[in-house]
Amino acid sequence: MIKKLLIIFSVLMLQGLPGPETAWAQGTSAILANQKPESSLSRYYDPKTGLSADEAVAYALAHSGELAAVRHEIEAARGLVQQASLRANPQLEIERKEQINGSDNDTMMGAMLPLELGGRRSARVRVADRELEMKERFFEDRERLLAAEVRAKFGDALGELLKLGFTEDLLLTTGEGYRLVAARVTEGRTAPLEQNMVLVEVNRIRSMKETNQGKVEVAMLELRNLIGMRPEAPLQLRGDLDHSTDPLPSVGVSTELALRERPDLRAARALETSTEARIAQARSEGRIDAGLTAKYELMNFGFPQRGFNSRGQLVPIQGRFHSLAVGVTLDLPVRNRNQGAIAAAVAQSAAATQRREFAELTVRREVASAFARYQSAARAAEIYRVGVQGQANANLDVVRQTYELGSKTLLDVIAEQRRFIEVQTGYIEALVNTYQARVEIERATASPNLIKR
Repeated sequence: MIKKLLIIFSVLMLQGLPGPETAWAQGTSAILANQKPESSLSRYYDPKTGLSADEAVAYALAHSGELAAVRHEIEAARGLVQQASLRANPQLEIERKEQINGSDNDTMMGAMLPLELGGRRSARVRVADRELEMKERFFEDRERLLAAEVRAKFGDALGELLKLGFTEDLLLTTGEGYRLVAARVTEGRTAPLEQNMVLVEVNRIRSMKETNQGKVEVAMLELRNLIGMRPEAPLQLRGDLDHSTDPLPSVGVSTELALRERPDLRAARALETSTEARIAQARSEGRIDAGLTAKYELMNFGFPQRGFNSRGQLVPIQGRFHSLAVGVTLDLPVRNRNQGAIAAAVAQSAAATQRREFAELTVRREVASAFARYQSAARAAEIYRVGVQGQANANLDVVRQTYELGSKTLLDVIAEQRRFIEVQTGYIEALVNTYQARVEIERATASPNLIKR
């Protein structure tokens, strides 16, 4: 129904009437122009080519600078997982000794290969994996919140568009009424005071229209900013606020869905498993570790005296000695068994468990609260639709007809019209509240399919 109203409004609305000060200066005959310009609503709403709520969400997810930054953080976390899976590098040591003012020298080459015993490497990889999972869950949660924020702002913009369309339609009707009163004054059947009273009402509605148009501009600018569009970029919307016929799952089903799919809750569970992995890592680092060592040494030294060699020749006493050593280097956890790091990891694990349990309670509360808000808003909108809106329209028609017959005064018509304006504005607000409540259910349950478009 609202979509049909918007289409009708985009064709019928008035725009560009002279300002109140101009009207009073030029006289009542110059208040309304004979031509009926196109509605300003068409600048913001196009039922065929406009941007839908789903398209707005997709655009926001693709152009959000914050999400782009988080994507880079996820890539960094993947790099840390790769780094954690790499084995420790071997160590090579080369040493050369030269005798000062002498010919003796010593060359040594040694190597050490860390073994990373006690599950150090696997524990390190598990911690990095959990950190990556947390980054991914936080990214999904930011997508969830951004999508709900965009849908909520989209609903606000549609509500302001409806108010603008209604005000322009009301201005058209009131302008026609003013022409009738002006004709009566010309014929001498009505006092000029009534023409001035209608003129005041026309200008009051024109003021409402300008206010509503300003609110539409602000809502559209806020929507552009939220989805990542430039303020001057063209933007038209399409869609409907009324989803009363779309079924909703029960509170129980929605709660189970939220407990299973909510990214922030999954992030809390990932944090819990991450702290458990950190406990395992801290304990592995407190166990014995070892490294294989190998060393080759070449010693070249002698004495200033001479001696006889195997042939009986007198030669300087000089020797070259080659040696090879292999061994194991042990890191013995005697004094430092990583007790502090283990205690800290255990405390962090307990905190993560408490946060996860609290997050589950919060999810249950948010789902129940969203459904309670929706049920209340839906009942209010239905009361407006069935028991208020139609009756208010009928009352206004009756008062207008009785005024034509002389049974009611113009003040009665104006008062009834103002009540009608209040009712229509209240109905639009009730539709917006219902729409926002469905968005809140979608946000609370992390389901993008609750609002069908």
